[in-house]
Amino acid sequence: MQTIVYILPELFLSAAIMFLLMLGVFIKKSFKLVSLLTILSLVFAIALILNQPNEIIKIFNESYIIDRLSIFMKVLTLSFCCFVLLSSKDYVKSNNIDKIEYPIIILASTLGMILMIGAYDLIIFYLGLELQSLCLYILASFKREDEKSTEAGLKYFVLSALASGLLLYGCSLIYGFTGSTNFEIISANLDEANMGAVFGIVFIIVGLAFKVSAVPFHMWTPDVYEGSPTSVTSFFALVPKIAALSVFIRFMYVPFINVISQWQSIIIFLSIASMILGAVAAIGQSNIKRLMAYSSIGHMGYALAGIAAGTNSGIQSTIIYLVIYLVMNLGAFGCIFMMKRENIFYEDINELSGLSKNHPMLALSFLIILFSLAGIPPLAGFFAKFYVFMAVIEVKMYALAVIGLVTTVVSAFYYLRIIKIIYFDKPKRPFAKSYDWGLKISLILSSILVLIYFIYPSILVDAVSSILIY
Repeated sequence: MQTIVYILPELFLSAAIMFLLMLGVFIKKSFKLVSLLTILSLVFAIALILNQPNEIIKIFNESYIIDRLSIFMKVLTLSFCCFVLLSSKDYVKSNNIDKIEYPIIILASTLGMILMIGAYDLIIFYLGLELQSLCLYILASFKREDEKSTEAGLKYFVLSALASGLLLYGCSLIYGFTGSTNFEIISANLDEANMGAVFGIVFIIVGLAFKVSAVPFHMWTPDVYEGSPTSVTSFFALVPKIAALSVFIRFMYVPFINVISQWQSIIIFLSIASMILGAVAAIGQSNIKRLMAYSSIGHMGYALAGIAAGTNSGIQSTIIYLVIYLVMNLGAFGCIFMMKRENIFYEDINELSGLSKNHPMLALSFLIILFSLAGIPPLAGFFAKFYVFMAVIEVKMYALAVIGLVTTVVSAFYYLRIIKIIYFDKPKRPFAKSYDWGLKISLILSSILVLIYFIYPSILVDAVSSILIY
């Protein structure tokens, strides 16, 4: 009975998914009701998670863990899932993807992420991963009559299935050479002489790098971001990243911590390659969703730099970076959802030409978010990079810090180019006025948080400082 109390959020979300499916079948035109109940289910699940005890609890033969990292990341996942659903209501309706399956599949995908975050065993982790991935395949191709959406879903399915296969092969090697799927037993049985298990670690890192779209496993990201409906793209850019980075941290610092010398250089390479490609490849993009894809690749490079540091302060800097990245991206996609004329949503960056003349408040939001993404002080994006670079410099990885700084300067170019188009180019026809309050609240909230973060930056540092992995 005590065990059931600890997994109440997961049980509640499972029950909510089944109930909403039944509701959607028996009540016609129930999309609004299902969407509302999905958001309420997410909020209630957050309340259940926050009610969990603030101590380390391992259940199901130590295969599932409840600790500060899992609680923090689960709350983050569910919160941003709520914001994505709220901010994309108008888009979903305008593009005729307001089917009851849409919020339910998002809820099922989120349940998979929750399982991944709490997993303390390779089998539980893989079950969560597959539940998340199967839902994401469907979401990417949800706009069935659109060729781009179908292509995006197929590309993501083929490449993600390959990555999942490699990851599963890595898990099987780890099990074969350590005799267990439990993280703690793997850690106890793993040493640098166990070369078979080290090969397994490489395959697992490849699979996880695909999930966070780190170079050279990023190839799906620009096409899937561009081809998927924008509401799905915003979900891709925000929520799965939380689960994937949580798993990255958990894997590297629990089962594989004894062989840090074997995997640290791989993470450093992924980090450097992602930062460089994210900075350079976005320069020539004209589609704002493709630009956000390359921006996301670059930002994951900075987040991985914190993991590569191999210290608790490195983990904490990565989590802080992730939170600020999520707030900035929520604001960026909020701005993209505002690019609408005559029921058509535009994605070309040139459509923002002279935006400040017709929509000064939207232009100001764009300005704040883009300056923050570029890492310009005193906005939140600057502090995110500052914490990561400090953690990297602490362990004397000066080359990684220098490359990070150089790529920050290079990437500033394409963010500033959009600001130049918004404020200095000849204005085009104004966008339609938005009456979507969920979108407005998300955009205003993210812009304000990014802008005023410097007043009290220790609020996030204090929240994350209690998260210790080892």
